[in-house]
Amino acid sequence: MSDIGDWFRSIPFITRYWFAASIAVPLIGKLGLVDFRNLLLFPEMVFSRFHIWRPVTATLYFPITPNTGFLYLVNLYFLYHYSTRLETGSFDGRPADYIFMLLFNWICIVITGLLINMQLLMIPLIMSVLYVWAQFNKDTVVSFWFGTQFKAHYLPWVILAFNFIIGGSFVNELTGNLVGHLYFFLMFKYPMDLGGRAFLSTPEFLYRFFPSRRGGVSGFGVPPTRRQAPQDNAGGFGGRHNWGQGFRLGGE
Repeated sequence: MSDIGDWFRSIPFITRYWFAASIAVPLIGKLGLVDFRNLLLFPEMVFSRFHIWRPVTATLYFPITPNTGFLYLVNLYFLYHYSTRLETGSFDGRPADYIFMLLFNWICIVITGLLINMQLLMIPLIMSVLYVWAQFNKDTVVSFWFGTQFKAHYLPWVILAFNFIIGGSFVNELTGNLVGHLYFFLMFKYPMDLGGRAFLSTPEFLYRFFPSRRGGVSGFGVPPTRRQAPQDNAGGFGGRHNWGQGFRLGGE
């Protein structure tokens, strides 16, 4: 048990709490401690009965059944794997910026879920994080099941198809990819590569609660050439299109 505890404590703290909550909430529903229907996102319940917790619980809950258990475990692994690498790689020392990314993606996904009656939001948020990681590492060759290899740029779409095959909805995965693309385009691609206006920036109050470490800067809304990149953050935002280092999918 000590080995499990050490491993859990080694997970970066934002990913750690997200990962733990994504285990605890489904177990609460599975054990019947709370009626799982109270954890889903129903627009009429949010707007007419003010069940304001539902956007949060719908992001953390996933039904665990013989038909959905494998899909849940696979996406729980994606959560741990890609969120850890973003938090300790491109967002290393910048917890406020990483939390802002999660909040922006989550808000967009909640709005989409309310509009199209999407009751479960766990997979869209995970896919949005995976999409952002893939953009930072787009030219890295990754390995998938059965020895297939391709550039990380295609990974979100491969996993979209993979999730659909093993029981996903396709709409959830597509929503996550589109939201991840929206964040990456507005935060990085448009202002840095295309010279456009920076529409997104991390609110100052997040820096007060989660201050940057190791010389991190507040926000990203300027081209990389206008500021000095931290010397110890090889996977950060130091140069155009040099947005991270890759790894073998499924490897440690």
